Amino acid sequence: MDLLLKEEHRQVREMARKFADEVVAPRARELDEKEEFPLDIVKQMGELGFLGLPFLEKYGGAGLDTLAYVIAVEEIARACGSTAITLAAHVSLGCGPIYMIGTEEQKQTYLTPMAKGEAIGAFGLTEPNAGSDSAGTETRAEKQNGGWRVNGSKIYITNGGVAKYVTFTARTDSSKGTKGISAFIMDTATPGFRVGKREKKMGLRGSDTVEIVFQDCQLPATALLGDQAGGFKAFMRTLTGGRISIGALALGLAQGAYEHAIRYAKERKQFGQPIANFQAVQFMLADMRTKIEASRHLVYYAAMLKDAHQPYEKEASIAKLFASETGNWVTDKAIQVFGGLGYCRDVPVERMHRDAKLMEIGEGTSEIQRLIIAREILRGL
Repeated sequence: MDLLLKEEHRQVREMARKFADEVVAPRARELDEKEEFPLDIVKQMGELGFLGLPFLEKYGGAGLDTLAYVIAVEEIARACGSTAITLAAHVSLGCGPIYMIGTEEQKQTYLTPMAKGEAIGAFGLTEPNAGSDSAGTETRAEKQNGGWRVNGSKIYITNGGVAKYVTFTARTDSSKGTKGISAFIMDTATPGFRVGKREKKMGLRGSDTVEIVFQDCQLPATALLGDQAGGFKAFMRTLTGGRISIGALALGLAQGAYEHAIRYAKERKQFGQPIANFQAVQFMLADMRTKIEASRHLVYYAAMLKDAHQPYEKEASIAKLFASETGNWVTDKAIQVFGGLGYCRDVPVERMHRDAKLMEIGEGTSEIQRLIIAREILRGL
């Protein structure tokens, strides 16, 4: 795939890898153990331009493309899944809907500070009764005094407790099905907004995952994103793009675990020789590399389609499905290479395995991805 990369992509990879190795990796274990959000690291990512990579310069972005962005996510994830998902949720989900359907005023007001790294963004879709069935949204927005009054809650919101701005869905007309679900943008300083339960997670423990609650939040008419009837469709398009970055995140976790496994296999000696000399270990390493390379092709291809303004829904789901399952499999095999040590928190592969599992769940489970892929391929017959 490197043959298809432009110089700007290689520069992003080099910069992101250096940052990941020098700044992110040394803190990864601490963030996981303390369940600590790395605000200082996020600020540094903003200063380097990572928080606005795929957005136009006039909105504070770097003016690069989706491929450059997913390369950055991949490299950060290679060191720390928590930091990578903070980046991915901010760019793809927090900023994405505003960039896609926001007015010029909304882009200047909300997107610009987020792209510059001056504010963190979050995305509110999932609810207690609206998980894979996103159309089950129960949060409501009612017209009132020329604006909107919002009541409801969202769960499992990445960056929800640290975000300055949050995009979210709310039902505005119960009689119109998904066309009665609208998208909104708001400042989290709005009276009535509060952060609820903070999740105690299996992995990605250094990222911020919370419940957010809207209690009689009064929003101006300008808080509506796009057409009132198009909010659900816009958020589904946002998720489609976000699946590419989740694939990149899983790819990075797999790459990082694989590199640790390679080094350990060369250093660890049993029966008088490095375990890398044993065929059983060699076969695991060979399969790991094969799955990683395949995942990289799928993820990069989906990003290239998006950048070329070509249909990419099927390819995004394929990339997300294969890369996320690869991430889970590779990190598991990396633990196997390490043996008993791999089961302990003394080495990064244990953390990476816990982090990788969410990639098969978040932004559409593997089962949902298979449904999407099947629908698309059958439609084409």
